[in-house]
Amino acid sequence: MTRSERPGIDRRNFLRNAAMTGAATLLAPSGASPTMTAEPVPETSSSAEVVAMTTDRPGADFMVDVIKSLGFEFVCANPGSSYRGLYESIVNYGGNQNPKWTVCTHEESAVAMCHGYSKIEGKPLLVCIHGTVGLQHAAMALYNAWCDRAPVFVIVGNVLDSSIRRPGLDTVHSAQDPIAMVRDFVKWDDQPTTLQGFAESAMRAYRIAMTPPMLPVAVVADFHVQEDPIPEGAKLHIPKLNLSQPPQGDSGSVAETARLLVKAENPVIIAERAARTQVGMKFLVELAETLHAPVIDQLGRMNFPSRHPLNQSQRSSALVRTADVILGLELQDFWGTVNEFTDQLQRTYHPIIKPDAKLISITSENLYMKSNYQDLHRFREVDVDMAADAEATLPSLIEAVKREMTADRKRVFEDRGAKFAKARQEDLDQAYTDATYAWDASPISVARLHAELWDQIKNEDWSFVSFTKYLSRWPQRLWDFDKYYQFIGGSGGLGIGYNAPASVGAALANGKHGRLTVNIQSDGDLMFAPGILWTAAHNRIPILNIMHNNRCYHAEIMQFQMMACRHNRGIENAHIVTAIEDPNVDFAKLAQGLGVYAEGPITNPNDLGPAIRRAIAVVKRGEPALVDAVCQGR
Repeated sequence: MTRSERPGIDRRNFLRNAAMTGAATLLAPSGASPTMTAEPVPETSSSAEVVAMTTDRPGADFMVDVIKSLGFEFVCANPGSSYRGLYESIVNYGGNQNPKWTVCTHEESAVAMCHGYSKIEGKPLLVCIHGTVGLQHAAMALYNAWCDRAPVFVIVGNVLDSSIRRPGLDTVHSAQDPIAMVRDFVKWDDQPTTLQGFAESAMRAYRIAMTPPMLPVAVVADFHVQEDPIPEGAKLHIPKLNLSQPPQGDSGSVAETARLLVKAENPVIIAERAARTQVGMKFLVELAETLHAPVIDQLGRMNFPSRHPLNQSQRSSALVRTADVILGLELQDFWGTVNEFTDQLQRTYHPIIKPDAKLISITSENLYMKSNYQDLHRFREVDVDMAADAEATLPSLIEAVKREMTADRKRVFEDRGAKFAKARQEDLDQAYTDATYAWDASPISVARLHAELWDQIKNEDWSFVSFTKYLSRWPQRLWDFDKYYQFIGGSGGLGIGYNAPASVGAALANGKHGRLTVNIQSDGDLMFAPGILWTAAHNRIPILNIMHNNRCYHAEIMQFQMMACRHNRGIENAHIVTAIEDPNVDFAKLAQGLGVYAEGPITNPNDLGPAIRRAIAVVKRGEPALVDAVCQGR
């Protein structure tokens, strides 16, 4: 028996009694005490309507039973009336537990929180969206999750039947097909019109979202499905959830790949989103160590330990140029990996690989595609193409490689591995040397920022939830990454406004594991939706935010400078459209005003370490903290 099939509970009896009492009070003479009996009043249509407005068994209760069966821990949302029935049932009927409401001040932030959470926990959160206006706000974050192949489960409130819409709000916030505006960047959607239909659609959506490639899904929760009473005697059923196993590469392609890798003199493994879990990292390490082959981590996820001797990411271009076999694992842009592109007055490109190099691709991308948004990048022909999940395919590939191995090849591999180990140590030594340049500069150098932060967190169980492509890879160059949750990749769609809420979502996931969540937060990104700081404070989500406050949109400065140089006009005016100054944003005061412990702005690099130490103490108490560091560009 589901909770929605049990007898009525007290709070709804209370609502009925309150409605009846309210009607009687209105009919009582002026000045009468609450216990005074009024003159009998004949029953009218008005009093009958009061009784009809209450029910013990709304459809939303059954919908909550369905949602609970999917195991959602939280639901992120900016409150909206189109899902008011579901909202009330989650809180009162569901006890506000599993899922628990996490209030957000913007729909884009709500979806981005779910995006960040999914990359830590490997499963989606629930996000509720209010009608057409809420979905438009959420669209950018959904696109980011789509491009990043991250599962997000969206419920959109709607009033489909125009004859029962309230004047005004319901009309402009409803649609015949609300998902139409985001259909090109959700994997599957449905608009069920019955409770049983909702149960089946929810199960199907969750299973589709969790099948590689993992992507956002959306289900519409119509007004009448949520708020109409569950019919007496309704035989509602919650289907059993069985997730599909990730698809593995076919045995013939796996064997051919193993043969090519063992035979190769200069094989290279390139991974973008290859590892979803710690097990996936372990498999990739085992494959690399079996072959003593270098690995280039493109940082779509935490694929490979940063200080492993075979991590040769800093030598990416040179390795690709000399490779005779390249194994690409969940590469989104294989073409861009093996071609050099020049963005000058005339855009040109040319291949950088040897003409006879063999290319192998293992990716789930080929299992599901859409055509409008071009996040698939240029087409690149390959020699072996496996439409399969890389992590699921690695065990069989490792076994196939071991079967192909001979003693002679093993000795060759070991010699090759020793050379890469020496090169990796040289890279690390060079990184430490490079980090000392501008060590005492103000604004603070990006390298000094990361060195000070690493000194404070290196003995903690930490999780770094920022994207580092725009931080000159300093974290990967200086820090020791060896766990899958220590890095979660970027936004996917490169949409500004992702990092701040996604990091809070990741912190929400890390919280139950007792991990220290660390976010290096860019200033322009936080200005998109600073209300996420309130969400972190209100929900007691512990997270350490270090502002990389360079007071500008730095990538756009470089774009302006490139255009100005191309047109022979000088770069002096680059600040006009890119600076975040006059006035400078005081992020510490902003955070304090939203309930977050904060210090700064800090301009002296010697003050940074102690400030971070104090902020970590706050985070360890279970609260968010922010340190505003005024930094150089990148």
